[in-house]
Amino acid sequence: MAVLPDWMIERDVKIEPFEPNLSRPGVISYGVTSYGYDVRVDRNFKVFTNARCTIVDPKNFDPQSFVDIVGDYCLIPPNSFALAETIECLEIPRSVIGICVGKSTYARCGIIVNVTPIEPEWRGRVTIEISNTTPLPAKIYAGEGIAQILFIRAEDNCRISYADKKGKYQDQKGLQLPFVITKSS
Repeated sequence: MAVLPDWMIERDVKIEPFEPNLSRPGVISYGVTSYGYDVRVDRNFKVFTNARCTIVDPKNFDPQSFVDIVGDYCLIPPNSFALAETIECLEIPRSVIGICVGKSTYARCGIIVNVTPIEPEWRGRVTIEISNTTPLPAKIYAGEGIAQILFIRAEDNCRISYADKKGKYQDQKGLQLPFVITKSS
């Protein structure tokens, strides 16, 4: 297994729009890096609220647990989180898995980014969870870098890819909240 370098990322992983890592003064960096790709956060955010005092249940998630925000930035309340999605749309090859990590600029401010592994043959815009671990509101800038994806090529293709098993988040449209597929009668 090996981490893909910049030229293999550009050649083997479909990322649209694909951005070279250019110097952009005053902007949190994004685009291809030596061994990864820094994705940008889009303008749509879902900010967690406990105004309804509901229970967080991944099997029966209440969509009213979030407030929708559209803008050039989003303020995440202290000790809370928001969901967002990348500007970039990705198509992961069958022999590759993507691992997402937060950017140091946000991490040094107490902002933690979480994304589960991006499985072989997954397609779409990545939903990102952004946690504010601080006791102060945190500002997240739309259109700027939020996280880096490292692409790791396996020694061989997997037996069953995300596309093969018809993964529930494949080709998701817009910010997708958690859900569990139940058997239908």
